[in-house]
Amino acid sequence: MKHFTSLAVTIQDGIAQVEFNRPERANAFNHTLWAELGTLMQTLDATPSVRVVVVSGRGRHFTAGIDLDFLLALRSELAPLDPVQRSARCLETILWLQAQVTAIEACRKPVIAAIHGACLGGGIDISSACDFRYGVADARFAVKEIDLAIMADLGTLQRLPRIVGEGVARELILTGREFGAAEAERRGFLNAVFPDVEALMAAALATAQVLASKSPLALRGTKAALNFSRDQALAPALHEVAERNIPLLFAPDIAEALSAQRAGRPPRYPD
Repeated sequence: MKHFTSLAVTIQDGIAQVEFNRPERANAFNHTLWAELGTLMQTLDATPSVRVVVVSGRGRHFTAGIDLDFLLALRSELAPLDPVQRSARCLETILWLQAQVTAIEACRKPVIAAIHGACLGGGIDISSACDFRYGVADARFAVKEIDLAIMADLGTLQRLPRIVGEGVARELILTGREFGAAEAERRGFLNAVFPDVEALMAAALATAQVLASKSPLALRGTKAALNFSRDQALAPALHEVAERNIPLLFAPDIAEALSAQRAGRPPRYPD
């Protein structure tokens, strides 16, 4: 595994634990952290021994979102350029940042967000790209870009409405107001809420262990089909899942699943 400076990564029993590791900056995302996140997710996707990913933050917070120093430096770098060059470079940067977030969704392994403290701005982009989210009771959330006089452009506008519904998402995005874990759970953003970080991580890892016990082929295929179905009409989505399931029906994993059920033992799937 590549060495990362702004991420802490441990892999054990098929589970990759990924921690944002800038606690002195409330895990705010600078260029390095964005780049490392995208690289790591691509690496984990390509690592057969990794079956599930759990994402969390070190220190007091999940993440305060984008590092304002990074944003100001970007403005200073682009300001001297002529308008055409500035627009092209700015678009290039935004598309690159989007790709780092989308790498979470594109990872074929299930990704669980374990959220405590602040989850603001870019934290909503990141957690919305995860497959599901757990949180601590005192966690707080906000789509803060509107209060910086900019738009949330890394995926929140596209993903959050599909999670919490169009009307709720528009209100949260357009007002920028903070909301707590209880509301996040009620709106469907959080799958479950826990009293403290210890209980949060225990639950996230317990769920990760359940997922890691499943057929990796079935997990990857199901996530891909879910993503495809979300973005497509019913007919092509049904055709897609049918095509994806054909190889699984003749793969060794199904024989192992049936054998394990008959023997009353846990299945043992190859990576």
